[in-house]
Amino acid sequence: MNLPNKITMIRIIATPVFLFFLVPGWFGQFLGLDNWGRYAATVIFVLAALTDMIDGKIARKYKLVSELGKFLDPIADKLLVTSALIAFLWTDPEKISVWAVFIIVAREFIVSGLRLVAAAQGVVIAADKLGKLKTVVQIAAIVVILINDFPFSLITTISVGKILMDLAVILTIVSGINYMQKNFRILVPQK
Repeated sequence: MNLPNKITMIRIIATPVFLFFLVPGWFGQFLGLDNWGRYAATVIFVLAALTDMIDGKIARKYKLVSELGKFLDPIADKLLVTSALIAFLWTDPEKISVWAVFIIVAREFIVSGLRLVAAAQGVVIAADKLGKLKTVVQIAAIVVILINDFPFSLITTISVGKILMDLAVILTIVSGINYMQKNFRILVPQK
């Protein structure tokens, strides 16, 4: 396993650690530090999200792009993002729409299913630019929602988080349609 893939694995491993600190009762209840758990969760999420940029840059710069990396990277992104969104339905239900979470998670299942069918045919569907932009906006929205309750927040981030999440939903729909259009031949082979 090369370095970029190891970095991607760090993102996968960081996801349950992030949830451990985010979800009330897992960390904070034991120590009476619920806010500190959220602060730790925010730092872990940001660092995990940064690994997405780092692994790709290293892979491209040192020509370490691999089929395993093309497969693992989107999975790591989906685990991190969908875990955060689903956890928000529990921890911050007033800050995120159930519909937004449903649309994002449904799109991820659909595209992942497409990737599985493609993999069975020996084809790897790598993330495209629109899919990467969608992930960046989703991550930005999640970070804004995470920092919303910080006592030192300089602005009211609720509306910023909602705007970013709305944009993320739009990009999620558009990129999902784009993946399906570009790869429809995998589902319905041409004769």
